[in-house]
Amino acid sequence: MKKKILINGAVFCVAIIILGFLQRLLMPKYMYAIPEGNLIEEYYDEVKNHEVIFIGDCEVFSNISPVTLWENYGITSYIRGSAQQLIWQSYYLLEETLKYEKPDVVVYNVLAMKYNEPQKEAYNRLTLDGMKLSKSKIGAIKASMMEEEDLITYLFPLLRYHSRWSELIAEDFQYILKKDTLSHNGYLMRVDTKPVNVIPKGKKLPSYQFGSNSYNYLDKITKLCKENDIKLILIKSPSVYPYWYEEWDEQIVTYAKENDLTYINFLDVADEIGIDYQADTFDGGLHLNLSGAEKFSRYFGKILSETYGVPDQRTNPETKKIWDEKVKFYYDMKADQEREMAEYGYLKSYGAQAQQLEE
Repeated sequence: MKKKILINGAVFCVAIIILGFLQRLLMPKYMYAIPEGNLIEEYYDEVKNHEVIFIGDCEVFSNISPVTLWENYGITSYIRGSAQQLIWQSYYLLEETLKYEKPDVVVYNVLAMKYNEPQKEAYNRLTLDGMKLSKSKIGAIKASMMEEEDLITYLFPLLRYHSRWSELIAEDFQYILKKDTLSHNGYLMRVDTKPVNVIPKGKKLPSYQFGSNSYNYLDKITKLCKENDIKLILIKSPSVYPYWYEEWDEQIVTYAKENDLTYINFLDVADEIGIDYQADTFDGGLHLNLSGAEKFSRYFGKILSETYGVPDQRTNPETKKIWDEKVKFYYDMKADQEREMAEYGYLKSYGAQAQQLEE
């Protein structure tokens, strides 16, 4: 009887190992195609002592450089951003983050307020698959699922990706056990340039009112920050598209005033920042490239330092040692991307981008 129990236990353990291996093999690796899918997962390997946490969509992970904030102001920061990150996802990511660390300041980019309901499974996966299993992840899944989706496929992704056998590529095998770090504290670097040719006008909408679900989660973010004595700053990052309506802006201005928050629309000061949409964007105005992100970060860093008193950590030897390595990684990648641009005229390290998902 005892022997039978041992055999059954061994078989069970082997089965779990095999299933775990298959899940890691079949899940998308997001190394070359859509690297945005790795951003959430990379946070867990970080030393978690950040003074500023950014949450939101591509307008944070493409537009803000934590290394620039460090070099100019000694600010330690991390971007918990992801492609089309919906506001309920931002809330649960913040809730999870506060289990690991307590920043002085949280910055939320408000573009996603325009979405009141779940949008698309592909974008959900770019955020949710990277989260560690926790109460926060389960909450984020339940809030994000489309009608045709099942909770269990997020808890056990093998059930969703089991049919990827025919789609496996070299990176699926290369990165089964360990992935390369792609971001710089959540910032996804791009040195290439695609200028703005046309500044789009906003299409007339049936209604400009943000939905009750969006406001509910903005309330949750506000409450969570106040309960933890964290300063919450709402921002609209500088980008030409998607269009940011005046009616939307007025609602955020009102919300910030009613809740004693700061809201900064950086579109209004793009010229003062020095943003040149002919040189500082890599995709015609949706996102900033490296030069644009560094300009924006220097401008915003001054506000964080002087107005909000975020301290300079460059005199802390342990913190400086950590960030010296980050700075080296940052400039090594910058040099690599510039070499790719010089040789090929485009970045080979970026395959299919998240724009394929029809943002």
